[in-house]
Amino acid sequence: MTKTREKNVYKRFEAPRAEDVLRGDVKGFRRILPFLGPAFIAAVAYIDPGNFATNITAGSEYGYLLLWVIAVSNLMAVLIQSLSAKLGIATGKNLPEVARENFSKKTSIFLWIQAELVIMATDLAEFIGAALGLYLIFGIPMLPAALITAAGSFAILELQRRGYRAFEAGISGMVLIVVAAFAFQTFMAKPDVGGVISGIFTPRFEGVDSILLATGILGATVMPHAIYLHSSLTQSRVIGRTNEEKRKIFHFELIDIVIAMIIAGAINMSMLIVAAAVFFNKGIAVEDLDMAFEGLTQYIGPMAGISFGLGLLIAGLASSSVGTMAGDIVMQGFIRRKIPIYLRRAITMLPPLAIIAFGVNATYALVLSQVILSFGIAFALVPLIIFTSNRRIMGELVNYKITTIVGWIVAAIVISLNLYLLYQMAFGA
Repeated sequence: MTKTREKNVYKRFEAPRAEDVLRGDVKGFRRILPFLGPAFIAAVAYIDPGNFATNITAGSEYGYLLLWVIAVSNLMAVLIQSLSAKLGIATGKNLPEVARENFSKKTSIFLWIQAELVIMATDLAEFIGAALGLYLIFGIPMLPAALITAAGSFAILELQRRGYRAFEAGISGMVLIVVAAFAFQTFMAKPDVGGVISGIFTPRFEGVDSILLATGILGATVMPHAIYLHSSLTQSRVIGRTNEEKRKIFHFELIDIVIAMIIAGAINMSMLIVAAAVFFNKGIAVEDLDMAFEGLTQYIGPMAGISFGLGLLIAGLASSSVGTMAGDIVMQGFIRRKIPIYLRRAITMLPPLAIIAFGVNATYALVLSQVILSFGIAFALVPLIIFTSNRRIMGELVNYKITTIVGWIVAAIVISLNLYLLYQMAFGA
């Protein structure tokens, strides 16, 4: 084989450059390869340990009934993450930076403080989830498990220092491990296919408690740090020089978002499906992750329990690293300050380590973190819709009128549901 021919064969399997795609030199499915990655990092927020308890409780108490809620949640996620990605592509700036330029200094400082609190709450859920995964798999007490989790999270952050491609590849690989873990559990659980299909495509409730659970699933759809993060991941990854190039970049990023959200939705559905198949028919209501682990081990087998713990561990580690990255972005964006990312990681580990050291129930801590997250959703989602609807800011990528209308409807639903959840937790209904 000649050198020229060898070079051509190599180039056929080599990932094309984004510039070549934008010029139209690349055809077929290979065109999307340079643009895959950002949505997979953002999608980690949709499979964090805080989602585990809600989905498993819903499946164990109502079978396949609420699968359609996860499907609707994913459609909302596609819209919201696409708006965030589009903001970065159109402006070359992330959401906190655009907010700083368009709001007063006091407002920017307030938004930064609440964003930091939200990210700390996110980190609490993810750190505790990862430590709980180690405890469930190996029986390691929670405090030593938390210290091991800390070491693991530092190792993942090292990928970020090696460039965005290494970090994206690492996070995507971890997401695929979670996919494999829940695919195995779903296969072993032998769910009712008819019940699954009916649950996805038949919107219905069974009493007030099922509505409350559905509210929990929908209310947890939007993670504020994922909104901040996605705009940052797309702002300078591939820079469009013209409006036409920016539209092409957004088109390919939308494909990335759809693929990533389908995967995240499938993982969440798998949690509910496994719980429905294993616990619902036995009349076992599962409200604790320890109980879910023990039940899977007892009714399906030890490997099912281990895969559940592994999924929890990997989801927690990946999510905590993404949360640290988001914290770096909001500080730089809102107040133009930056601290070393390892120092930030060390600071954000202190609250979960303290909670674990004091022996607070892990599942309760996860629920508490979701309450704090609820406060931050409006402060990320409302500015996002305002900015992406502004032609001065977005140029040719400004939202279509129908996109803006749907965006406000989704924002109203998500914010209302979170306010309702906060009310329920405060006054207990």
